[in-house]
Amino acid sequence: MPLFAFEGVSPKVHPTAWIAPTATLVGDVTVEAHASVWYGVVLRADFGPVIIREGANVQDNSVLHGGPEGTEVGPGATIGHLCVVHGATIGAQALIGNGATVQDGVTVGARTLVAAGATVAPNTRIDTELVVLGPPARDQRPLSTGARRWVETNPEIYAELARRHHAGVVPVDESHEGV
Repeated sequence: MPLFAFEGVSPKVHPTAWIAPTATLVGDVTVEAHASVWYGVVLRADFGPVIIREGANVQDNSVLHGGPEGTEVGPGATIGHLCVVHGATIGAQALIGNGATVQDGVTVGARTLVAAGATVAPNTRIDTELVVLGPPARDQRPLSTGARRWVETNPEIYAELARRHHAGVVPVDESHEGV
């Protein structure tokens, strides 16, 4: 996995975290125990820190950048595929849906689901256990039973998948391609 120091500050990764070999971590990045950072993810902490708390997962091709106040992904939270999170705080077990954009100064409450494709405008505060829809993300409503199930089960699903990848992903010898 590519880890890069920036101005003398290196990423810190807990030994039980799983980082995909194609993820890139730059500067003041912290990845806590049992968290996972998936293929193609970029965690760039050159303006402020990026912290991935215990058991959180950042899925394929997402970009997290530490704005002046930093970016924090709470314990057990999920950042879906192709998301942009910039200078925001994501609460415990929150789920940021695929392709969502969460901008500077945003606070997403615990166990909240930001729907796929939503754009959360700068400095927005979203309470706990809501579903937030739309670009821009304005429509907020209580979690439905189905949304609650995603929020509650996703951390363990990705923890188990990270264990499987840690144990089972190996580079393919190019001389055996097509066999």
